[in-house]
Amino acid sequence: MTNETLNIWTHLLPFWFFAWRFVTALYVTDIKNDSYSWPMLVYMCTSCVYPLVSSCAHTFSSMSKNARHICYFLDYGAVNLFSLGSAIAYSAYTFPDALVCTTFHDYYVALAVLNATLSTGLSCYSRFLEIQKPRLCKVIRVLAFAYPYTWDSLPIFYRLFLFSGESAQNEATLYHQKHVIMTLLASFLYSAHLPERLAPGRFDYIGHSHQLFHVCVILATHLQMEAILLDKTLRKEWLLATSKPYSFSQIAGAILLCIIFSLSNIIYFSAALYRTPEPELHKKET
Repeated sequence: MTNETLNIWTHLLPFWFFAWRFVTALYVTDIKNDSYSWPMLVYMCTSCVYPLVSSCAHTFSSMSKNARHICYFLDYGAVNLFSLGSAIAYSAYTFPDALVCTTFHDYYVALAVLNATLSTGLSCYSRFLEIQKPRLCKVIRVLAFAYPYTWDSLPIFYRLFLFSGESAQNEATLYHQKHVIMTLLASFLYSAHLPERLAPGRFDYIGHSHQLFHVCVILATHLQMEAILLDKTLRKEWLLATSKPYSFSQIAGAILLCIIFSLSNIIYFSAALYRTPEPELHKKET
């Protein structure tokens, strides 16, 4: 039992749940002909990837000093791939009526690819600052994940707080609200380090902020998935009459570009670990 034990299981068990939902969706979908469902399947696939990679990162990060950094580089890449998957599903199913087929809608996914790439680079770079400039490291890392989430959520915020449109006034709205609340709670726990900062040593194994963060993120993903599934079903007729479903090349191109650019970031910063003098990265441990 270590401080990482529950970090591993709080994402490994949900991975199997999301994998079950993904496989079930594949089973009931005519993948070849139902292009309307492709964005949903991509989103569900990415929702399996990030908890699995996170669980592996927490499992293997203790192998060596550099392995710790590389594991979390991969974790950051997986999180940003999920961010892109969310953007693709939002663009296909959840956009408010007034924003469908606008310039913002046309460039929304393309900019989400750019955001995912920049976020992976920034979050990887932040690990090189955690010894000399821990506060700056934390600020950069929080911002690196906050701004892609904010971009992805702009159509949701517009829908919740401004004007949703007739086709978007449905049962999914409540799930979108719960998802936003749960995501904000997860962000607060990640940045505030509560409750362990109030009682050092008491939450080393069970109940520390990163475990609570994991739980909140998984609950937020579940709520998000329910909201997107409802929008996909309830708005299908209106969306098909108003906009054209994404083609395979558009979806595959966005995902492949994100993977290529994120892996390029990860490889670059992993190589930099071996070029950086050890005291700069690890003097805290000596």
